[in-house]
Amino acid sequence: MNPLWFAQIGAVLRLEMKKTFFARRGLWIYLLAFSPVALYGAHSFNELRQGRLCDFGEDTNIFAGVFQIFYLRLAVYFGCVGIFMNLFRGEMLNKSLHYYFLAPLRREVLLAGKYLAGLLVAIVVFSLSTLVQFAAMYAHYDSNTVRAYLLESGGAAHLAAYLGATVLACIGYGSVFLAAGVLFRNPIVPAGLILVWEAINAFLPAILQKFSVIYYLKSLCPIQIPANSAPPLSLITINVDPMPAYIAVPGLLALAAVVLALASLRVRKMEINYATD
Repeated sequence: MNPLWFAQIGAVLRLEMKKTFFARRGLWIYLLAFSPVALYGAHSFNELRQGRLCDFGEDTNIFAGVFQIFYLRLAVYFGCVGIFMNLFRGEMLNKSLHYYFLAPLRREVLLAGKYLAGLLVAIVVFSLSTLVQFAAMYAHYDSNTVRAYLLESGGAAHLAAYLGATVLACIGYGSVFLAAGVLFRNPIVPAGLILVWEAINAFLPAILQKFSVIYYLKSLCPIQIPANSAPPLSLITINVDPMPAYIAVPGLLALAAVVLALASLRVRKMEINYATD
């Protein structure tokens, strides 16, 4: 790869990071990402105030359920919609994309720089939220109980799996929504269709399930939601044919690479007509 391309990607990355991290229109993404922290914090505060001792296993299952049903499927999903769809579509609405296109850099380099900027923002925000959620959920337990869970009962591995799933969700959904922002004039429509596709993933034939991000993410989650807890919702969290991590991770990365390759082909031929956008 041409060394100049790396320098150009780095320049685009730095410029986009400033715009993405501090965009006022992205405030709702931070609120969405950290909303479970308020839930867990209130739970721990209430238990400490009343001096009650919760069931540790029940709290662990609750965390797993909220993570799979709300955090991955809604918070990270819509957060990536807000971050990645605006990378190109936002420039079109602001009538500033032509400045990039007039610069002496390849369109694929521009797409790579924008994707990496959005990915870094998404990973920092949502991974930090996952860590704070985990701490808030177990804040009302004594340090010895938490230490035993982390070091002796697989808690550290659980946390690593949650963080890994969060990062891979940002990679997968980020590639899909960046491509949607490039391919479609109104990307909200494909975002809605993709949401439906992800929601019905558990009911699709096995071959079709593999063409969704959530299929791979469910395979990486360390705890499966019990079928008798919230039955209507537990159905969508169960993988009838889960993949081992050594297949799920490369599978999701390959899916993201294919989507980005299709987006790069489209961005080569992309023409700007602000009058129609």
